[in-house]
Amino acid sequence: MKSRLLICCLLAAFAVHAQAPANYYNNAYNKKGYALRKALHNIVKNHTSLSYSGLWDAFYTTDRRPDNGKVWDIYSDNPNGYTSYYYTFGSDQCGNYSSEGDCYNREHSVPKSWFNDAAPMYTDLFHLYPTDGYVNGHRSNLPLGEVNNPSWTSTNGSKLGTCSAAGYSNTVFEPNDAYKGDLARTYFYFSVCYMDKNLGQETQSMFTGGSLKPWALNMLIRWHNEDPVSQKEIDRNNAVYGIQGNRNPFIDYPELVGMIFGSDSVTAFNPTGVVEWDLSVRCQIYPNPARDKVSVVLPADLSEPVSFQLLNMMGQVVLQETQEPVDIHTLDVSALPEGVYILRAQTDKYHIHKKIIISH
Repeated sequence: MKSRLLICCLLAAFAVHAQAPANYYNNAYNKKGYALRKALHNIVKNHTSLSYSGLWDAFYTTDRRPDNGKVWDIYSDNPNGYTSYYYTFGSDQCGNYSSEGDCYNREHSVPKSWFNDAAPMYTDLFHLYPTDGYVNGHRSNLPLGEVNNPSWTSTNGSKLGTCSAAGYSNTVFEPNDAYKGDLARTYFYFSVCYMDKNLGQETQSMFTGGSLKPWALNMLIRWHNEDPVSQKEIDRNNAVYGIQGNRNPFIDYPELVGMIFGSDSVTAFNPTGVVEWDLSVRCQIYPNPARDKVSVVLPADLSEPVSFQLLNMMGQVVLQETQEPVDIHTLDVSALPEGVYILRAQTDKYHIHKKIIISH
């Protein structure tokens, strides 16, 4: 779901993320590429495993809608249209069902048959969601994908059909657009937390061993960029941490997708987000979220040209220019898609690394 968070920027602070505990990611600092993935694996792999029946109670905390207290079902909720039904915790648990709207159950968004029902994957809350039983049954153990000509469509627009994403041509399940980024970051978490497991025990699995297949990785990176981290995900990440004791790093730091799976593997993980030559200096970036232009105010004593780069969450440079020192530097972002970006500004004296959101 698209984030609309207002970010205040100081040189000593880096944007808005879900609030990880102090020092939680320390062992991943300054690592890059595979070493970064391995460090994150060691951080998140040890967590409390719930019983399968304990998931019902956990959902009260992790998946409660703030507007009406009902179950937040990603297979029936339609943020951009009409939601046909809502479920009440407890009383609407499945049982039997014969149509949409009958009851909700426990959906393994990474199908359990892909890892042969093994623990601790079987009850990991980061990939278990309360969802409509009938839609869940249609999804079955199919991979996620994109569908041009659906054979079946749910009330919130989730679809079954032949995959239209490059690299795969069998039947897939396409979720509502508003939850594609959520599920992408779920799969990235799985590919880090369980990188030492075999998640590809069925031919239709999106994994080979503990790594995503190339077609799946390419599609999920695109979903991650098109559907940035939402407040729902931030709240859920914090709630799961309170139960399991681990976190999804790709919700806390979306730029990790590019650093581990994308084209930014040469960049070391620096969760403070900034390399500073003068800790007393401030900068301002506004507005943030930005619509058409971003203004950057750098120190008044600046006398050398400034090199600007704007990177997407895959680590790709989408805007680059050098400007002479002025009171206010302005970058035109009107042609860029909505999403989360990293702004780098560098001179001989200063190196600034900030997160910005573009929302047209």
